[in-house]
Amino acid sequence: MTEHRTTTARRVALVTGGSRGIGRESVERLAADGFAVVVTYAGNKAEADAAVAAVVSAGGEALAHQADVADEVAVAGLFDAAEEAFGGVDVVVHAAGVMALAPLVDLDLDVLDRMHRTNIRGTFVVGQQAARRLRNGGALINFSSSVLALALPGYSAYAATKGAVEAITLILARELRGRDITVNAVAPGPTATALFLDGKDEETIAKMAAQPPLERLGTPQDIAEVVSFLAGPARWVNGQVLRANGGIA
Repeated sequence: MTEHRTTTARRVALVTGGSRGIGRESVERLAADGFAVVVTYAGNKAEADAAVAAVVSAGGEALAHQADVADEVAVAGLFDAAEEAFGGVDVVVHAAGVMALAPLVDLDLDVLDRMHRTNIRGTFVVGQQAARRLRNGGALINFSSSVLALALPGYSAYAATKGAVEAITLILARELRGRDITVNAVAPGPTATALFLDGKDEETIAKMAAQPPLERLGTPQDIAEVVSFLAGPARWVNGQVLRANGGIA
């Protein structure tokens, strides 16, 4: 674990899935916004350390911490590490997730269970710790997906997990009445990350890029901009799913 302690009352953000893709871009954007950042990763320590190094080289503060988001003991330890290093947690960005695509009739049920564990149980476990430990004035930002509204063939299992994420998000926002904590979800459209690009041919990618009126894929920077908004100035946005997809649906 790489650690840089803070001596100020700087706000603190914890980002799951923070070593790559949208999570990594969110780490760098929140650090640029002035947050000390905890970069949470599942297994690739090198990528997480690189994310921390990028923040530190830009003058920010960060640490990397490994945790399985579906393991309640590991996630409690993650929040412990954030509190020990930086004094507390103000924003949780839960960007960790997995995606496997296949028609419903063909999907291996073990694959379904693994997606369920990471995407649904993980959201529940991270949400529990966030609800217990976020400081007042904080924010929890979950990740859904715009595929939920598009009803694309092959996405039944993944979209089902994201439907659960939206339900958890909207209900938790109401359960935290009186805490001055916002709970929202970001639902990206097709975004140029490894999670999206892996396994797709060029024709499929081009077809999906042409769907939005803006006629391009989203970028991790596009989504990090939304995360920054919900983590900072968006105090009157609560219990919402923000579909950041270029107008695709």
